[in-house]
Amino acid sequence: MGSDRTVGVLVLAATPIGDTADAPPRLLAELTGADVVAAEDTRRLQRLADRLGIRITARVVSYFEGNEAARTDELAEQLRQGRRVVLVTDAGMPSVSDPGYRLVRAAIDADVRVTAVPGPSAVLTALAVSGLPVDRFSFEGFAPRKAGERARRLAEVADDPRTSVWFEAPHRLTDFLTEAAAQLGGDREAAVCRELTKTYEEVRRGPLAQLVAWAADGVRGEVTVVIAGATAVAVDEAAAVAEVAARVAAGERTKPAVAAVAEATGIAKNTLYEAVLADRRPTTDGK
Repeated sequence: MGSDRTVGVLVLAATPIGDTADAPPRLLAELTGADVVAAEDTRRLQRLADRLGIRITARVVSYFEGNEAARTDELAEQLRQGRRVVLVTDAGMPSVSDPGYRLVRAAIDADVRVTAVPGPSAVLTALAVSGLPVDRFSFEGFAPRKAGERARRLAEVADDPRTSVWFEAPHRLTDFLTEAAAQLGGDREAAVCRELTKTYEEVRRGPLAQLVAWAADGVRGEVTVVIAGATAVAVDEAAAVAEVAARVAAGERTKPAVAAVAEATGIAKNTLYEAVLADRRPTTDGK
C-alpha cells in the first residue's frame, strides 16, 4: 500500500483485544504500508507485529496519555505534509477510551482525510455476549475512581432505559459493582465480561448483588461490565386521575395538580389532563 504524497491520511487501526487471529488483513497492510505508525505502547506494537509475522518499516513513535497533547501537533504536521499516519492503541479501536480523539480533531481541522480499519471492540463484544438488550445502549467508559464521583455518575444512568457498558480495572471492580447495586438496585441485571477472546475468557451474568458477592474474592484481567437499563414502570392512569381529583378537592387548581401528578408518574401531561376532563364529564347510559 504505497503512500499518497499529495494528501495525508490518518488511519485509526483497531488491534485485537485478545486473540491475535482476530486481526483483519487490512491491519497488516496498513502497518506495513504506513509512513508513520503512532502507537500507545511501541513495545506492544512490536510484539504484535512479531505475532502477525510482519515487519514495520515506517517511523514508529509513541502516542499515549502522557504525551498525547504534545505529540498531536507533530503528527498533524506529518499529515499536512502528505504522510500516511496509522494510529494503534494497545487493544481495540483508538479514541474509544484510548488516545486518538485529539489527533482526529487535528486532522479534521487540517482538512485531512480520516479513515479506520474496523476490528475488535471490547464494547461491542461484551454487549453482544451479555444477553442484555442491545437495541439501545450507551458507552460510559471508565467510572470515576473517587467514590463520590462514581456514585453520582451511576446515579445519572439509574433511570436510563438503555443498556450501559463500562470499563473497569479488576482491583476496583467490587467497589464499582457495590456502588452500582446501591444506585441502580441489587436486582438490576448485569454481566461482567473478563478476558474477552482470550484463553481464560469468562462472562458472569446475574443481578448486581450476586455479582458483588462473586467479585469479592478478587478478579483478574481486562474487565468490561454491561448493565441493563431501567425498566419502565407500569402507570395506572385511573389512579393518577384520582390523585388529581383529590388534590383539586383539597383546594389545588387543576392544571398545577395535573402537572405535579404527571411529573411524578411519567404520564404525558396532556394525556393526563384529557383523562381528568373526561372523568368529569357526565356519563350517558342511553336513557
